[in-house]
Amino acid sequence: MPNELASRLEPIVAEAVRTAGFDLDALDVQQAGRRKLVKVVVDGDDGVGLDEVADISRAVSTVLDAHDHLIVGAYTLEVTSPGVDRPLTAQRHWRRAKYRQVRVKPADGAEFVGRVGEAGENSARVLVDGAIRDVHYGDVAKAVLEIEFRQPPAEELKLLEADACGRIDEGAESKEESK
Repeated sequence: MPNELASRLEPIVAEAVRTAGFDLDALDVQQAGRRKLVKVVVDGDDGVGLDEVADISRAVSTVLDAHDHLIVGAYTLEVTSPGVDRPLTAQRHWRRAKYRQVRVKPADGAEFVGRVGEAGENSARVLVDGAIRDVHYGDVAKAVLEIEFRQPPAEELKLLEADACGRIDEGAESKEESK
């Protein structure tokens, strides 16, 4: 029943989060004693600060109170940002992970670690052992950020930047040729 409730609340909560300038990453509703626990995970291109979490929490609380016929009864609202262990499951996750190191487990093949470059609609460019490869989102069983305690190596960033420039130039040439 809570999953059904989460699916009914999702469009309402997503709109409140979107109006605040963020993305709804996850919504979960669980029974916690006599109350329900409504957990809202939000993210943004520049992350989410504590003040922003407070603003989002007020906005979501307001819409939940306005739709109390759906939630029926007392609830506890928890608004949070995704943890570093959140899987990269959407294009926006990969885009936000640009220049970060990720551990990728393909649906077929061996796990690898690489640094994320440009994230397109269907795949991301990832630097793996000095070579750039396309990682198609549909071919990934699981991908998570790796925690790094130092700045990324400058040479890796240069390779990813050069790759992005080359891909942009190739796209511009193709458009020119098709005219």
